[in-house]
Amino acid sequence: MPLQHPRIHTFDDYQDAWRRSAENPEQFWAGVAEPFTWRRKWTSVLKADLVGGHNEWFSGAKLNITENCLDRHLTTRGNKLALIWEPNDPKTRQIRYTYRELHQQVCMFANVLLNNGVEKGDRVCLYMPMIPQLAIAVLACARIGAVHSVVFAGFSATAIADRVNDAQASVVLTSDGLNRGPKQIPVKRVVDEALESCPSVRRVIVVEHLGWPVQMLEGRDVWYHDEARDVSKTCPAEEMDAEDMLFILYTSGSTGKPKGVVHTTAGYMVWADYTFRNVFQVRENDIYWCTADVGWVTGHTYLLYGPLLSGASTLMFEGIPTYPDAGRFWEVIDKHGVNVFYTAPTAIRSLMTTPLDNVLSYSLDSLRILGSVGEPINEEAWHWYHTHVGKGRCPVIDTWWQTETGGIMISALAGVSPIKPAHAGQPLPGVQPVLLDQEGRELEGNDVEGYLAIKAPWPGMIRTTYGDHERARQTYFGVYPGYYFTGDGARRDHDGLYRIIGRVDDVINVSGHRFGTAEIENALNENDYVVESAVVGYPHDVKGQGIYAFVICNKPVAEGEKARVEASIIETIVAQIGKIAKPDKIQIVSGLPKTRSGKIMRRILRKVAEGETSNLGDTTTLLDPGVVDEIIRGRK
Repeated sequence: MPLQHPRIHTFDDYQDAWRRSAENPEQFWAGVAEPFTWRRKWTSVLKADLVGGHNEWFSGAKLNITENCLDRHLTTRGNKLALIWEPNDPKTRQIRYTYRELHQQVCMFANVLLNNGVEKGDRVCLYMPMIPQLAIAVLACARIGAVHSVVFAGFSATAIADRVNDAQASVVLTSDGLNRGPKQIPVKRVVDEALESCPSVRRVIVVEHLGWPVQMLEGRDVWYHDEARDVSKTCPAEEMDAEDMLFILYTSGSTGKPKGVVHTTAGYMVWADYTFRNVFQVRENDIYWCTADVGWVTGHTYLLYGPLLSGASTLMFEGIPTYPDAGRFWEVIDKHGVNVFYTAPTAIRSLMTTPLDNVLSYSLDSLRILGSVGEPINEEAWHWYHTHVGKGRCPVIDTWWQTETGGIMISALAGVSPIKPAHAGQPLPGVQPVLLDQEGRELEGNDVEGYLAIKAPWPGMIRTTYGDHERARQTYFGVYPGYYFTGDGARRDHDGLYRIIGRVDDVINVSGHRFGTAEIENALNENDYVVESAVVGYPHDVKGQGIYAFVICNKPVAEGEKARVEASIIETIVAQIGKIAKPDKIQIVSGLPKTRSGKIMRRILRKVAEGETSNLGDTTTLLDPGVVDEIIRGRK
């Protein structure tokens, strides 16, 4: 009988685990890691260097992460559902794979990669829709020791080329096209354009999805179905070192050049399983659904690796929440009996603007736990989610983490630890957050606010930025030496719960008073007219910084009504926070500049507010670059 992974079931368990993790972290993590399948055990649990950013976990260990995601479950869970695929069009047939079937599919894809010359350590770029072959291909790369770099299938050709060239990827995996709501998009055509400036790519493997004719470059491009016709359904897993690269995931950098965040094999594996298992408290027969695209770290850790490492049944959705109507999320939950649901505040807020019947028409009786990810969830959205989706009975887990942390860092554990709306909660055992002042001194006790940093390594942490470790050192470890700096501001309330108040560079200093943008936005969003908002600071002759608010209203506002709406918004801010937080300028907009993961690009809004619109940097990776032009035209 394999060793069982420890799980935290009660708040007493949580407190005990946190104490043990702080007193003897190496012993704690050795215990967490013990039940995995290892080819060879580690010689040391941790080699820490929070100054230089050189941190190693489970040094000397040998393993393959896919043996832990798939092979080790075959004897006990071989016939259990591993992956459910829900298509864009509800009339299209869903696809289901058991653990045994998924294992075979991964081995077949791995053999196709090997037959096409992919070797251990090669970088493989994936630019694919949310179809089963994307999940299978990611695991296939890991099985043969290739480094996967997933690029969201919506980025421009320029963005793909930047990432392919930075990683020096030799192979690209793509599809003929994709479905996104009512649209169909020619994915292969975008890849072809990108690869005109990518000399490192020698092979493109194309998955047929829409049945579209595409241009195939002879000698470079092959169809997956042709390559997979006669391959074996077994493929030995490549032995990997604990610190071998597992994947590179590109995240926006403040310089405009994307950062290739590197995660390695053993530490990421342990962290993905540990956080998934404890935060979501998933039961053996649960259906778990994370709505994130695999192109983002949330999709990596909590759609794919975390659930499969834990032996869970995970749902993958091709579509969008509003197609064919705004009840689609809730229809899918009822259809599959989803028990644990994990989505983004952006999605929740967009659904809040639609008629309530869209959610009330579904029973949602299967739901037990709700999660939120991507940004702090404002109180209004939290209560809507809790009341109308969770029917007042499901805990809402507001998870704080980053691409660089690999997995969840601060969060309530479902049904275990205390929950407060718009608060991430308490750190997971093994995570040691601190709040620092501007000089880097730790702020003790509760009811304090400062810069959020982590003072001890954890297994899932970033190892480097690909090809440029100095960038990683300066960004994450050089700001406050001896700490990992998150770039976020946070408040620790009187109960010791953490509330994220926005990026540090999004903290606005008005006449010596510091306001987190999230705090002001939370108040703005309470106004009856406001659906969503973004707030930035701009130079002010008297206050140092003034507050510029960009707001999306629930219906078009005529020119003659703007003064009344703005007065109402100011009244709400004054009531919620006080006159000192009153916006100096309010601009009503139809949309905000967002990345495709839902992150608002406040860097762009700051430049608009400051009148520096001639140098906005790269806007091609935005969900809708056109919204920036509209905002500039309406600038106050």
